[in-house]
Amino acid sequence: MKEKTDTELATLTVPAAPVNVSVTQLRAHSAMVTWNVPQGDAVIGYAISQQRQDGLMQRSIREVNTSSHWCVLWDLDEDTHYSVQVQSIGFQGDSQPSRAIHFRTLERTDHYPAGVLDHHEPAMEGLGMTPHLQTGELLIITTVLLLWAAVIALFCRQYDIIKDNDSNGTKEKAKRPLVRSTSSYYNASAGSSPVYHNGGVRSGRVTPPSPSVVSF
Repeated sequence: MKEKTDTELATLTVPAAPVNVSVTQLRAHSAMVTWNVPQGDAVIGYAISQQRQDGLMQRSIREVNTSSHWCVLWDLDEDTHYSVQVQSIGFQGDSQPSRAIHFRTLERTDHYPAGVLDHHEPAMEGLGMTPHLQTGELLIITTVLLLWAAVIALFCRQYDIIKDNDSNGTKEKAKRPLVRSTSSYYNASAGSSPVYHNGGVRSGRVTPPSPSVVSF
């Protein structure tokens, strides 16, 4: 029978527990967990158990088809004690949990200033992650959006007023009667002259009187 290689044996056994588990990048509401996997273990994912020291909250994170050796814990409570354990996921099952690591989150007032990191800790920005927005930043963004909405509403209102005024002016011009000036012309043709009747003027033809014949 052909002997199985180390890789084949690794896939048929449960991996060992992760080693060198540590918690870094401590913030008021987040922390980063890192670990190493013993050489030769076939690992396809990890599982993390996170628990508060007072026992009020417990959370499990499980991810497969990844070779990552780090995970960021979000939505933590500030100035709170936690413990975390990591397990490796293999083809034949999960490893034993690592030893528990205890840590305490920072208070909101004593977190690292922006841009200041420990040189021995990987930056979250380099891992494609961004920290949560603080309450003050959310208020500023909301205020700016409200101001923009007010400006747009005012502009639309002024535009409607101008449009209504133009429409009313057009309607008034359409209703106004068209006055035409007419001129009276007298019939200036030959043999015509104005005829006065009781102070009025009427155009008519004047017939000259016929001559009278006197016989002697």
